[in-house]
Amino acid sequence: MAQVIQRFGGSMEGRIDEQPENGTATTAQQQQQQQQQQQLDALQLRVHLKSGCDLVAMDKNGLSDPYVKFKVGGRLLHKSRTIHRDLNPVWDEVFIVPVEDPFQAIIVKVFDYDWGLQDDFMGSAKIDLTQLELGKAEDINLQLSDTNNGEPGLSMGEILINLTLWPRSQEDKEMHFQRNSKLAESSKRLKSQIWSSVVTILLVKAKDLPLAEDGGKLIDIHLKFRLGNEKYKSKTSWTERWLEQFDLHLFDEDQNLELALWNRNTLYGKANIDLSVFQRETTHGIWKPLEDCSGEIFLMLTISGTTALETISDLKAFKEDPRETQLIRDRYSFLRSLQNLRDVGHLTVKVFGATGLAAADIGGKSDPFCVLELGNARLQTQTEYKTLTPNWNKIFTFNIKDITQVLEITVYDEDRDHRVEFLGKLVIPLLRIKSGVKRWYTLKDKNLCVRAKGNSPQIQLELTVVWNEVRAVCRALQPKEEKLIQQEAKFKRQLFLRNVNRLKEIIMDILEAARYVQSCFEWESPVRSGIAFVLWIVGCVYGDLETVPLVLLLIILKKWLIRLITGTTDANAGHYDYEYDEDDDDDKEKEEKKSIKERLQAIQEVSQTVQNTIGYLASLGESTINTFNFSVPELTWLAVVLLLGAILVLHFVPLRWLLLFWGFMKFSRRLLRPNTIPNNELLDFLSRVPDNEEINQFRELPPSATTDLARSNPKKKLKGS
Repeated sequence: MAQVIQRFGGSMEGRIDEQPENGTATTAQQQQQQQQQQQLDALQLRVHLKSGCDLVAMDKNGLSDPYVKFKVGGRLLHKSRTIHRDLNPVWDEVFIVPVEDPFQAIIVKVFDYDWGLQDDFMGSAKIDLTQLELGKAEDINLQLSDTNNGEPGLSMGEILINLTLWPRSQEDKEMHFQRNSKLAESSKRLKSQIWSSVVTILLVKAKDLPLAEDGGKLIDIHLKFRLGNEKYKSKTSWTERWLEQFDLHLFDEDQNLELALWNRNTLYGKANIDLSVFQRETTHGIWKPLEDCSGEIFLMLTISGTTALETISDLKAFKEDPRETQLIRDRYSFLRSLQNLRDVGHLTVKVFGATGLAAADIGGKSDPFCVLELGNARLQTQTEYKTLTPNWNKIFTFNIKDITQVLEITVYDEDRDHRVEFLGKLVIPLLRIKSGVKRWYTLKDKNLCVRAKGNSPQIQLELTVVWNEVRAVCRALQPKEEKLIQQEAKFKRQLFLRNVNRLKEIIMDILEAARYVQSCFEWESPVRSGIAFVLWIVGCVYGDLETVPLVLLLIILKKWLIRLITGTTDANAGHYDYEYDEDDDDDKEKEEKKSIKERLQAIQEVSQTVQNTIGYLASLGESTINTFNFSVPELTWLAVVLLLGAILVLHFVPLRWLLLFWGFMKFSRRLLRPNTIPNNELLDFLSRVPDNEEINQFRELPPSATTDLARSNPKKKLKGS
């Protein structure tokens, strides 16, 4: 124990000069141990997962799809990405985790990814943190083995990682350096390594890039970013468009952002951006030309999350200026509506704090910060450490380009490795904001349907919006601004089921409306059918093209009268089935409890519904195409005759009289022929035209005998002997 504490910067030398009584000595020793334990808790581990070597093959093709999990005490610290079809994978991933107990080993497990099935175990190993030297990066080869089922000495390959153990914060560093004279010189260099702001870079696109050496277009281009000691590499692109976001930590002494354009292993150009000249808490769109070659890179850069007090975004130092407030109101007054049509309004957000957040760390606390997004503008607060009731006290301003936009507010837990953990989210449409009202808002889960985890998590905000109505109307009739960064859509069974149910509800509404119209023709309710018949005659005789918008206007007026009289909106509007909107972790637990048979049955039912619907639509489309392709010449010539008749009738007979005649036929059919079956003439005709599957089934086989192989698979073409 003494060696371990000394390794982490502590000391077991005596601190008591006199020899007190046993009780006093025991208390002093306990206090000393508590101080030493606090020092041990103030550690963080940087893990660089490099590669794997000679891993075991788990698939039939002699390969595996490995990924790695790091756990401590049953808690997942990190999960790497999956490398497909490789026994010597290269992950090259870096993450940082806090060390709560350095005496507890970190378990490293490797799995083989299997789609839709349970992943195969490929071996595990342990990391002993007590063998690491503080502040020194060490490469370690972890030998994988299966101690539970296999032989303990049997090697299942190895994992190469690089570990670095550091103090967690500036105060912890100073305490550590005071106890270690050997690192006193490094103390001056590392004292400033507490980040002051977060630089958010949205890499959008490039233009006018140079050509490759062979004269062709660069097809494997990517960019590398560097800010101080942090480096990022973008994904490769051949379209010169990335839409990729990076978050880098800005230190006071590192204000130069470097970016480089690469095509595979060839450097084509560089550029430097001086961050000290950019205004904080504002999103800037930048076209940055490259120095060593032609071409420009378009970035959206935001510097926010500042930890310094007395900044422009600090509420404690903020004093509202009535003159500035009046200038903003004058800028969006009605008399200046036509001055700048793209400048619709101004939004001010005061973020005071939050309460009841969920505990994301082992110690029962979190390190929360708040991110605000309006369109492509993104700002964030500083991080408040070790608390579930943070007080940010920040004020942010946004320029409104579209009054129909939605303000997104998300609270995350910082893990110091850019792998943040979700704590809660809130979306507020700008048109629903009550200006100048300070109130608490409930935080929701990722799906924005139920309350987020925690003790009734809430966030306190004060929103003020000023906008011009004329500019807002002009902007609403123009294309909507594209959201550059969107969450990647992944297949989830619950999301698939919910989308199927949403489509099913719309189809049922359409069918219900069709049944209602059909009931008018069938005289199920004589009063309703009589009124419908009279309205149809009046509409056909006196109606015109302006009748169509008039009908739509009457529908809107009906909804408005219902809302005005009852004081409520449509009960079905915004209705959601919360059964499908639970957290992903809860879904996984439920899925594990279900048997394979139940899961397969549920998937089969949904898949069958989707299959039948898609099949019907495909069959209807193929029948329409085959009508024009003379697949059944008799039906095609019948269609020709009907189309010629329709041309003559539409030329000589007004449309209103045709609709009137069609209405008479529909309303009188049930009265004249009570036993007739309701039908649609167009669908009845198309049902006679075969689709491609039916044509293939109708095709006759040659009378000559075929081989057994061709007989077993008639779709394969016979090769000529």
